[in-house]
Amino acid sequence: MEYVTAVPHPRPEAADPARTGRLSLAVALLCGALGAAVALLATRQQWSEGTATVAGGSFPLTASGSEVTGVPAALAVVGLAALVAVFAVRRAGRFAVAALLALSGAGTAVAALLGAFDRSALDDKAAEVSGDTSATVEALSHTAWPYVAAVGGLLLLVAGALALRHGGLWPAMSGRYERAAAPRPRRTAAAAGDPDRPEELWKALDRGEDPTGA
Repeated sequence: MEYVTAVPHPRPEAADPARTGRLSLAVALLCGALGAAVALLATRQQWSEGTATVAGGSFPLTASGSEVTGVPAALAVVGLAALVAVFAVRRAGRFAVAALLALSGAGTAVAALLGAFDRSALDDKAAEVSGDTSATVEALSHTAWPYVAAVGGLLLLVAGALALRHGGLWPAMSGRYERAAAPRPRRTAAAAGDPDRPEELWKALDRGEDPTGA
């Protein structure tokens, strides 16, 4: 009685890196674009509020994220630009741009968290409306928007981390232009004119030459 041993088929090793590259690319694009949009949107919202004493009464004051600090919005723009630039460079350049993307995300998150406890913007407004440079804001409170901006920064950080880890598997925008600019192979001598071809033999006979001669 013969036994047949099933031979396992080898797994296609090239498919796994390709699949990983596509998946990491999609996640990085989603996280980067969403993170930048969230951070920019959050900086336009109200971050803090309080009151200032003016002529014996209370005057309400509010401050938006851009008034508290302009760092998160600026770094979010840098991160978005770095996300696009990742596809325009290769090798060491791609690693450097990916690192810039990750640092922009981390900086956006840290700056937003620091802005959640900042009171200088409202203190400046309190001094302005009261006419007293030593006046400070009272009943200070903060909204959740600084933390939303921090989440946007973390998403940018995730995109940068993916670019650092899997960026070598991603395509580059310059690839197709390099292929298009590659010189085409020249025509061989046989294609240009083969003396053994019938039409060449007839041309030699018309010129009075012996096509069979050495």
